[in-house]
Amino acid sequence: DSDSLSADEGSDFEGSQRHSVKKRAAKRPLRATPVAKHPKNGSRMVRGHGQKDSEPPASDLFDAVKAAKSDMQSLVDEWLESYKQDQDAGFLELINFFIRSCGCKGSVTSEMFKKMSNSEIIRHLTEQFNEDSGEYPLIAPGPSWKKFQGSFCEFVKTLVYQCQYSLLYDGFPMDNLISLLTGLSDSQVRAFRHTSTLAAMKLMTSLVRVALQLSLHKDNNQRQYEAERNKVPGQRAPERLESLLEKRKELQEHQEEIEGMMNALFRGVFVHRYRDVLPEIRAICIEEIGSWMQSYSTSFLTDSYLKYIGWTLHDKHREVRLKCLKALKGLYGSRDLTARLELFTSRFKDRMVSMVMDREYDVAVEAVKLLTLILKNMEGVLTDADCEGIYPVVYASNRALASAAGEFLYWKLFYPECETKMVGGRERRRSPRAQRTFFHLLLSFFVESELHDHAAYLVDSLWDCAGSQLKDWESLTSLLLEKDQNLDDTQESTLIEILVSSARQASEGHPPVGRITGRKGLTPKERKIQADDKVKLTEHLIPLLPQLLAKFSADAEKVAPLLQLLSYFDLNIYCTRRLEKASREEDKHLELFLQQLQEVVVKHAEPAVLEAGAHALYLLCNPEFTFFGRVDFARSQLVDLLSDRFQQELEELLQSSFLDEDEVYSLAATLKRLSAFYNAHDLTRWELYEPCYRLLRKAVDTGEVPHQATLTLVYFSILWTLTHLSGSGASQVNMGLSRESGNAGAQSPFLLKPLSPQKQLLSLKDRMMAFCELCQSCLSDVASEIQEQAFVLLSDLLLIFSPQMIVGGRDFLRPLIFFPEATLQSELASFLMDHVFIQPGELGSGHSQEDPLQIEQLHQRRRLLAGFCKLLLYGVLEMDAASDVFKHYNKFYSDYGDIIKETLTRARQIDRSHCSRILLLSLKQLYTELLQEQGPQGLNELPAFSEMRDLARRFALSFGPQQLQNRDLVVMLHKEGIKFSLSESPSAGSSGQPPNLAFLELLAEFSPRLFHQDKQLLLSYLEKCLQHVSQAPECSWGPVTTYCHSLSPVENTAEANPQGYPRSKKRRTEGPSRRQREEVSLSQEESLQLSSIPPTPTLTSTAVKKRQPLGVLEEMEEGSPEPELIQSQPLSGNQRSRLLSPQHFQTLLNHSGPGLGNRLTR
Repeated sequence: DSDSLSADEGSDFEGSQRHSVKKRAAKRPLRATPVAKHPKNGSRMVRGHGQKDSEPPASDLFDAVKAAKSDMQSLVDEWLESYKQDQDAGFLELINFFIRSCGCKGSVTSEMFKKMSNSEIIRHLTEQFNEDSGEYPLIAPGPSWKKFQGSFCEFVKTLVYQCQYSLLYDGFPMDNLISLLTGLSDSQVRAFRHTSTLAAMKLMTSLVRVALQLSLHKDNNQRQYEAERNKVPGQRAPERLESLLEKRKELQEHQEEIEGMMNALFRGVFVHRYRDVLPEIRAICIEEIGSWMQSYSTSFLTDSYLKYIGWTLHDKHREVRLKCLKALKGLYGSRDLTARLELFTSRFKDRMVSMVMDREYDVAVEAVKLLTLILKNMEGVLTDADCEGIYPVVYASNRALASAAGEFLYWKLFYPECETKMVGGRERRRSPRAQRTFFHLLLSFFVESELHDHAAYLVDSLWDCAGSQLKDWESLTSLLLEKDQNLDDTQESTLIEILVSSARQASEGHPPVGRITGRKGLTPKERKIQADDKVKLTEHLIPLLPQLLAKFSADAEKVAPLLQLLSYFDLNIYCTRRLEKASREEDKHLELFLQQLQEVVVKHAEPAVLEAGAHALYLLCNPEFTFFGRVDFARSQLVDLLSDRFQQELEELLQSSFLDEDEVYSLAATLKRLSAFYNAHDLTRWELYEPCYRLLRKAVDTGEVPHQATLTLVYFSILWTLTHLSGSGASQVNMGLSRESGNAGAQSPFLLKPLSPQKQLLSLKDRMMAFCELCQSCLSDVASEIQEQAFVLLSDLLLIFSPQMIVGGRDFLRPLIFFPEATLQSELASFLMDHVFIQPGELGSGHSQEDPLQIEQLHQRRRLLAGFCKLLLYGVLEMDAASDVFKHYNKFYSDYGDIIKETLTRARQIDRSHCSRILLLSLKQLYTELLQEQGPQGLNELPAFSEMRDLARRFALSFGPQQLQNRDLVVMLHKEGIKFSLSESPSAGSSGQPPNLAFLELLAEFSPRLFHQDKQLLLSYLEKCLQHVSQAPECSWGPVTTYCHSLSPVENTAEANPQGYPRSKKRRTEGPSRRQREEVSLSQEESLQLSSIPPTPTLTSTAVKKRQPLGVLEEMEEGSPEPELIQSQPLSGNQRSRLLSPQHFQTLLNHSGPGLGNRLTR
C-alpha cells in the first residue's frame, strides 16, 4: 500500500496535544548513515568572543531567505565567506537555518552539538516545538510565506553549486548535514519530516547534477588520456599523461564521495519517505526521482528506481498520482530513453491506461498525454484494446480531457494517413486528397464507433490539434456538393453537422453546450484569428449556401443545420467588399438564398426547420443593412402566402360539417409555420388573433381541431400587442398617439383601429383573460402534450402580467395586472401533482430511466416545476401553495432537489417566518394524508412515516448554521407543531392517544436547532399543553417520550413528573435574570393557548397518492450561510393591493446571486 506508514515510522505529531504532555521519542534509534558525525578535520566548535554556548546567534540566513529580496548567489557567497572565517559558527548557523525553516522556536548550540547525538538533539528540539498551531513555514498562509518554499529550494541548490569545486570535497561537513536531515526526516513531527525531506531531496537533486558534471569530466579526461597515449613516442608528453592520471584519480575520488552522499540520502530519506503518510512528502519524493532519471539517466533510469514510480501510480491522493505521471512524461518524451522503459511499460501499462478514467480530471488529462507520448515514441506498445478505452474520452464533458483525448485520436488514426512531410524545415500545403482522406476517416470514426450522437463534441476535441484541417471548408463543401462521392444518408448528415460545428467553433470560439472549460476569454491574437476565420467562412459559403439548400431541401434533418450557418456569417459582407461590386451573377446570392428559404419553409413543418428558417430571416432583417428592403419584401411575401393559406383553410374547416384528415393536417402545418415566424417576427399587422381565437374556441369545444400551434399563435399575438403598448411609453399611450413600429418601419399594426388608450389596455386584458380561460380548460385535455403546453403558456402569461410589469416607470400598464382566481391556482397545483411528482412506477415500464426519452421527459417535468416555482416566488400564487412542492423535497431529491432547494432559499429570503410556517404546513399535510389512509394505530412504524422523518431532518438542515438568527423561527415551529399534535381529541374507541400525537416525532428532528434555554421553555410549554388533554394517560405516550428526550440532556431524561412526563428543570444559566426569564416564558406561553389551535390542514392536491418506500437518504448537506434576508408580507388575498406598488415588487425582483430567475429559465 503506497499510503501506509513504514514499520519504522511513528504517527504524525499533532499540534492539538496539551503542553503538559511530553512528546515521545522515536520508536527505535535513528539510522546510522555511512558518514561521520563530526567534522573531518577534528576542528572544535568555538563560539565568538562574548557569546555563551547556550545562546547561538540569531539566524540572519533564515530571515534573508524568507524575505527573498537579494540574489540567492550573493547570499550564499556571503555565508561562505563567514564560514571560511569561522567554520564552526558558520556551520552551526546553517543547521539552525534548517531548524528555523521547520518552524521550531528552539536552536542548536555548540555545546549541544559537541555532547549530544543527533537523536538527542532532535528529541530536545521536539520538546521545544510550538504545539499551538499545526502551521510551519512550508504551509503557512499569508503573503510573507508565499514564496518561502521556492527560496528555500533555491538556497539549497545554490549552496551545492557554489561548493562543488572546492568546499564540497575539502573540509565542508556535508556528512553531518546529511545525517541531521536524515534524522529529522524520520521524526514524528510533521514539520520536521516535511521540511527536512524537501531539503534532503533538493540536496540530492543538486548532488545528482554535480555527479553528472563529474561523469562528463571523467569522460573528457579519458578521451584526452587515450589521445595522448596513442601518440607516437616522440610526440607523447609523459608529464601530461601523469597529470591526466592524477586528474582522473581526483575525479574518481570526488565521484565516490558524491555517490556516497547520494547513497546516504537515497537510502536514509527517499526509501522511507516515498510512502510517508503525508501526501505532500510522497509527492516531493516522486517529483525529485523523476528529475534524477531525466538528468542522470545512466545511473537512475533503471528498473530498480522505476519501480518506486510504478508502485506510487496507485496512490490515493491526486497530487501524488499527478507527480508520477509528470515524471513519466519527461521520460517517455525522449526517444533516447524509451528503450530502457520496455520492462516498466509492460508491467505498468495497464495501470497507466486505466488512469484515463481517473476521477480527478487533471490526473486523467496527464494520463492521456502520457499515453500519447507512448504512442508516438514506442511503436506497437499500445494495443487496439488499449486505444479503444481512450476513444470515448473525446466526448468527455471536461474540455481539457477531451482535447487531450482528441490529440491521442489524431496521432493514432489521422496523422499516419493525412500529415504531410516536412520539406526544408517547412510544412508544405496539404493536398486536397489528404484533406478528403481526413474527413473520410473522421466520418468513419464517428459513424462506426457509435459513441455519441453529436459531432460537435468530436470537432471541439480535435480543434486544438487539427483545427486547420477542420477549417478546410472548401473540401467539406466539395464533398457535399459533388455527386460522385457515394456518401450514404448518415454520412451526409454527419458531414453537414461537422461543417456547421466547425463554422460555429471558428466564429464563436467557445466549446459546445455542456463542455466545461477553465478559460475566461480569448487573447487579442485569438480574437484576430477568429475574425479572419469568420470572414473566410462567409466569403466561401455565401455563393454555396443556396446550392446546399437546394440539394438537401427535401431532408429536414439536413436542411435545418444548414440554415443555422447564417448565424456564423459576417453579414456585412453581403453588402460590402467585392460581393457588392461583383458581377450581376454574383449579386444574386442573397436573392437565391431568400428563394431557397421560402421553398424550405413552405415544404417543411418540422419545428427545427421552421425555427432555423425564422431565425435566419430575423438575422437578415436588420434595418442597418443596405439590403434590408429586399429582405423585408421577401418576408412580407412569405407571411402573405402563409396568412392567405391559413384564412382559406380556416374558412373551409369552419364551414365543413365533416373534417377531412388531410385538411386538418394542412391547417396544422400552416399554423406551425406561422407560429415559428410569429415567435421571431412581428406579424401583428396581419391580424391573426381573431381567426386564431375562433379556431381555438372550436378546438376546445369539439376537440377535433389541432390545439398546440393555435395556442402558441394566440400567445404570441398577446405578447406582441403588449410589446407595442409598452414601447409606446406612458405619455403617448395616455395621449392616444400612435407610434411607428421599430421593426418594420411602418405604423404599429395594433394601432390601426382608432381605439382610445384606455380601451387598448382593456381590450388587451380581455384577450389575455379569455386566453387564460381557454388554457385553463386545456389543463383537463386528453392529450398530455396539450396539457403541458397550456400550463407553460399560462405560467408565462401570469408571470408577465404580474405586478412586475409596472416596475421601471411603466405605471401606465397598471390596468393590465392580473391575479389568478382560486380555482385556477388550485388547478395549477393539481396539474403539478399529476404531471411532475410522478413515481417511477407511474411512468410506464416500456423504457428504462436511462432511456433518452425518459431523460427528455424528466427535463420537461423540471421545466414545469420551475415555472410553478417562479409563480410562487414572484407573488402570482399564494406562498402557502409552496407546501405542495416542499413536501416532495426528500422523495424526489434526485430529480428536483436543486430546484426545490433554490425555491426554499428564495422563499426564506422573501419572508423567513412565513417560509418556516410553510415547512411545517408541508409536514402537516403529509401527516394528515397518511393518517387518513392508514389510521392512527402503528402510524410511526410505517415506511412512509420514516420518509416523513427524513424530510423533517432535511428541512431542519435547511436552516443552516445561523442558530441565533433562526432562533425565534425554530421556537415558533416547535410550538405550532405541539399545538397541532394535541389539537384533536382522541376518539371514544381509541386508546386515548390524540390522533396527531405521532407528529411530535417529526418535530423532534428540529430540536438540535434549539438553544438550551428554549428547550427548557418548550418542555414547560408541552407540559402545560398536556394538562388540557381531556383524557390523561396512565403511562407515558411513546411520541411524547421521544420528543422530550430530544429536548432534554441525556443525563436528565430519567427524571419525570408523577404522570410519567419529564418536567423542565431549573438551571442557572448566563444571560437574562430569573425575573426576566419568567416574564418572557409567561408572555410566550400566554400567547399560545390551545384555544388558538388551527384545524387540520386540507390537501391541495386532487388525489392522495400511494406512497412508495424511499431508498437510502441522500447525503445531508448543511445550508450555506444565507445573506441578509428580505422581509416582506406573505401574499395573502387581503394583501394583494400592496403588491401593486412597484417599490414592493422591486424588492422581490432584485435578489442577488443565482436563482430561479437565472438557472431555472425554460
